[in-house]
Amino acid sequence: MISIDRDDPTRGDVHQLLSEHLADMFATSPAESVHALDPSALSVPSITLWTAREDGGLLGCGALKLLESLTGLPRHGEIKSMRTAAAARGKGVATLMLGHILADARARDLERIYLETGTEDYFAPARRLYVRNGFTKCPPFADYALDPNSVFMELRL
Repeated sequence: MISIDRDDPTRGDVHQLLSEHLADMFATSPAESVHALDPSALSVPSITLWTAREDGGLLGCGALKLLESLTGLPRHGEIKSMRTAAAARGKGVATLMLGHILADARARDLERIYLETGTEDYFAPARRLYVRNGFTKCPPFADYALDPNSVFMELRL
């Protein structure tokens, strides 16, 4: 049975998965278009990271970053660091993780969830996952700028 729980991005196996994620991002996108966070950046209070595990083995991870509004209260969030371990791909881990993140966002009474992903073919499965779950393309949000290598998406909760 797959369980999803909060986790520490600096934990050994999580750190390794996030390092693989960053390496793949830099291998598939120009450096200026890589917006993935390293484990230390994922350790800030505004970000919650979860891992999916089965029998203790790491299957994947995902995070929710709270975005402050003009009032200083978080009303929006951003999905960060969605990654499925290579051995677990095709087993529904990303769908479970996304569902968990969205449930947490709803429990926090967030109004909207955003994400940025790549335009390259490598990111096509991720884009399909997000569209299947109701995300639609949107303009850049937060501190992002238009980038031909980025797709920006949102989901109104």
